[in-house]
Amino acid sequence: MSRQSSSRNGGKATARARRSAGVVVVLRLDIDDSLDARACGYALPMTKAPAPPTTPLRPWIGWRMLAMVYDLWPVLALWLLLSAAFTAAFTFLGHHDAHENIAPLSGLQLALWAACWLVTGLYAVISWRTGGQTLGMRPWRLRVRALDGGQASTRALWLRFCVATVSVLAGGLGFWWAWIDRERLTWHDRASGTRVVREAKRGS
Repeated sequence: MSRQSSSRNGGKATARARRSAGVVVVLRLDIDDSLDARACGYALPMTKAPAPPTTPLRPWIGWRMLAMVYDLWPVLALWLLLSAAFTAAFTFLGHHDAHENIAPLSGLQLALWAACWLVTGLYAVISWRTGGQTLGMRPWRLRVRALDGGQASTRALWLRFCVATVSVLAGGLGFWWAWIDRERLTWHDRASGTRVVREAKRGS
């Protein structure tokens, strides 16, 4: 029994030695082939390193201005619809004279301006919340994002719109602030914790 077990162990050891020797031979052959290929001037196939993730660029302030000009048209359309609704209500209240308009700084006119501001905010916030961009931002590939690159919250977007309103009423000072800001951010960018990024072209 001891002789049979020793012979079996010896056979297994011999098989292992042959296998390991075969592996060594194959490895040596592979190394020799690669050295010969390099010596003959053949380029060995190289694996491509994964491309580093590209971060969206912060847009130049001019792109934002162009987006605002584009957004002016759908906003004006909404204001015209509101004005028609308020004019109909003004007529319904008993003012049937066609030459009579809503008195300046009256309660009805202040309500009209407040409604226009609210509708503009709804247009901006809903657009930013659903797709990250308004109609005017689409041609320039601009998108509103949170600090972490994700979707901004509704509260942050409303805060962004309110501070942007103050920026406009201040003669655009909040927008021009981006020229001197170290990160090219406006007042409403910093106040709301959101960012406007410009996406690369598709296929580039």
